[in-house]
Amino acid sequence: MSQQTKADEPRMSPATPAALLRASPLPPLEARVLLTHVLGWRHTQLITRGDEPLAGASVERYRALEARRVAGEPVAQLIGAREFFGLEFEVTPDVLIPRPETELLVETALSEMDKLPRPRLLDLGTGTGAIAVAIASMRPDARVWALDRSSEALAVATRNAARLLDANRPGGAVVFQHSDWYDSLDAALRFEVIVSNPPYIASGDPHLSEGDLRFEPRGALTDEADGLSAIRAIIGGAPTRLSANGVLWIEHGYDQAEAVRALLSARDFEEVRSERDLAGIERISGGRWPG
Repeated sequence: MSQQTKADEPRMSPATPAALLRASPLPPLEARVLLTHVLGWRHTQLITRGDEPLAGASVERYRALEARRVAGEPVAQLIGAREFFGLEFEVTPDVLIPRPETELLVETALSEMDKLPRPRLLDLGTGTGAIAVAIASMRPDARVWALDRSSEALAVATRNAARLLDANRPGGAVVFQHSDWYDSLDAALRFEVIVSNPPYIASGDPHLSEGDLRFEPRGALTDEADGLSAIRAIIGGAPTRLSANGVLWIEHGYDQAEAVRALLSARDFEEVRSERDLAGIERISGGRWPG
């Protein structure tokens, strides 16, 4: 019997998008997001070009990202982006990943600003800049300040604003400023609207060691206390920063609405209430400062 030659040996079929997706241990949506990111394709191309052989380098890069996701790294960090309020924001490990439930805070702020000409808005703990930039994009006339104590976060937010906002917007560029809450603000500044998505997870909460939260900046997630210390600071300082009849809205945990309303009422805010997200959870609370 003649010896088998190399040419006679079976050859492995080249990897295709369809084959990679079928074999992936990830949820289908996550696998598709990673693969379109690697290939630079639209989602529809995974269907129309699903049987197209892929270059080895692309396959290796996809499998590397797939393995990192299996190990728990957030998809947003793996691809460096996350959509929020119809805009695609740059995401790095230095910032909290924007989440859909936070869009309620943007919608509520826009509603409060609806009849105000050239309103002034302050975003405390801006992170990626998602809240401030989303509002600025919808209200080009609004004057917007966005503060954070993380220089790395401010760098990300500044890049997002530069990429997503019209440089000639009537309200001017968003003012990004390094600050521990209100500390570095000009004492004369007053705002019609203040919003914040502060760290509100209590230090001992087991969620901090689970899922995506393991890879996000801890300082953006927890106050290392009872989950309300940052909220107390924001509410406590708001009256000297709000104009008469200005409003403050804060995102908080699923079980914190009653406590946050109590803090607002104790500081003499009026019209105090909470708003529910699409899951029916009281996600944000706010009130009006009478002046």
